[in-house]
Amino acid sequence: MSAPTTQHTYTIKEAAALTGLPASTLRYYESIGVIAPISRGASSKHRVYHQDDLDQLMWVACLAATGMSISDMRQYVANGQLGPAAAGEQIELLAEQERRLVVEAEHVAVRQRYVRLKIDYWQAVEAGDSARAELVSDEARTLADRLKRTTPQ
Repeated sequence: MSAPTTQHTYTIKEAAALTGLPASTLRYYESIGVIAPISRGASSKHRVYHQDDLDQLMWVACLAATGMSISDMRQYVANGQLGPAAAGEQIELLAEQERRLVVEAEHVAVRQRYVRLKIDYWQAVEAGDSARAELVSDEARTLADRLKRTTPQ
């Protein structure tokens, strides 16, 4: 005969600390259906998180960290309940997020290049190299135009 197992439970404060999500975000995700409703204590009516809840919150936190929209996270969680039948849609959601991240990375690379050019410009100014400063300034102007066209509004 095996001894009964007790499942450890967590308060919202503990769940927040373990997931890295603020308690307000945990409540918000629950209220808008990103995560399933959390069980409540019998007498206190406070949220009681179980390990399964924390597991789900951890991968929701990771999706949020990728910049995935609330709507897509909600869909991803709902699909997760369907198991293998939803694999295609899960792949589609993640592939679209990957595409958004690639575009975002390209935008960051352009901004980094612009900052590098401005550093080069000021180094040339500091060194008294006006020809180099002018060359870098022209390149920076061209890149600034590109930045204006590619920066998401």
